[in-house]
Amino acid sequence: MANKGLAKGHDALSILVTGGAGFIGSHTCVELIQQGYRVIIVDDLSNSSQVAVDRIRKICGLAADDAQLRFYENNILDREALNAIFDENDVDAIIHFAGFKAVGESVQKPLEYYWNNIAGTLVLCDVARNHGVKNLVFSSSATVYGEPEFIPITEDCPKHDCTNPYGWTKSMLEQVLSDLYVGDNEWNIVLLRYFNPIGAHESGLIGEDPKGIPNNLLPYVAQVAVGKLECVGVFGDDYDTPDGTGVRDYIHVVDLARGHVAALDWMGGKVGTGEAIGIGSIKGDPAEDGTRRGVGIFNLGTGKGSSVLDVIHAFERACGHELPYEIKPRRAGDVAENYAACDKAREELGWVAEYDLDRMCADSWRWQSMNPDRIRHEIANSCSPCKSPRSQWLRGDFFAPDWACGLCLNATGAETPLRFRPCNSANR
Repeated sequence: MANKGLAKGHDALSILVTGGAGFIGSHTCVELIQQGYRVIIVDDLSNSSQVAVDRIRKICGLAADDAQLRFYENNILDREALNAIFDENDVDAIIHFAGFKAVGESVQKPLEYYWNNIAGTLVLCDVARNHGVKNLVFSSSATVYGEPEFIPITEDCPKHDCTNPYGWTKSMLEQVLSDLYVGDNEWNIVLLRYFNPIGAHESGLIGEDPKGIPNNLLPYVAQVAVGKLECVGVFGDDYDTPDGTGVRDYIHVVDLARGHVAALDWMGGKVGTGEAIGIGSIKGDPAEDGTRRGVGIFNLGTGKGSSVLDVIHAFERACGHELPYEIKPRRAGDVAENYAACDKAREELGWVAEYDLDRMCADSWRWQSMNPDRIRHEIANSCSPCKSPRSQWLRGDFFAPDWACGLCLNATGAETPLRFRPCNSANR
């Protein structure tokens, strides 16, 4: 079956987003909708919430029944459900996020990671192919480089053995997707290797909201900042880095989302040259309408490495107080440094990361502060100025800048731009 063409206006294209209710997926859906695309979300909500879908609608000004956004609660391993979704929707392309993603957890649960990530993608691609949809943006990972040969990492850096099962699922799937094109030159594949997404939407309505204890650094830091967790665990301070802690290329999730959307324009032949730059990239003959064919590989990052301690200190600036942290042994599967050179993305996609680390942490803090139903506002056992017990603190959208409780603020008339509502120990 012939592939769908992408050389159309955004408003004529429907994009299926797997894992679209998740952290990166939800922000990508916002960017897609704001650029005029129709969006179909498929998410099993195993590490997300339908609330995120509702908030996507709110950010984009869509009514609940607006056909520009459709949501299906399904797992991509469910072939029957996927077939029904493709039958009901005229899908033009897929952005594929659905998959387990925590490095440490993957070491502990390799079978679950291989089954969910690899088998799910195979089912998705088979169903899509049977419906004539061979345009796919795969959200990969910088972990495919393993221990990189050089820093910053370019797309010409060879892939090496991955250091954890999560990375192996990404590396294996890159090979699978590349082989799809080799076997059928109508496929149009983009592999996006990104680094460590953090931050949140500026509205504070969507952000990273993991269930249980977070596996990733930033949400863990944020929960320490609000007092839900005691301290940040820093895994290793003896790496060959400026401060001894691991260095990563942290990228604002909105920048990352825009990179995924930019890939669609590149696949449609609207930007870039289509040259096969980088190891693994394959240039194919374009379709009659200019839609590209082949395999394009791009790094998405800031091009600047930041250490774990850099992140902690940036978050301290965002939230206004120091954060306790504890140095722990190195974690299995981690590497010392991992950050990108993003020249190819700039030249071919017209994409550049805009936001710095301080902006990433400020947006993350706003997200955490504005969502008290997920994060309890518990900073200390008592208010520093007036010593009132925590049961008498106020709970609302934000903290006071000086961490005083509401009783203290009310008594002193202290000026604050933030608004609180009373609470007690029963509703904390």
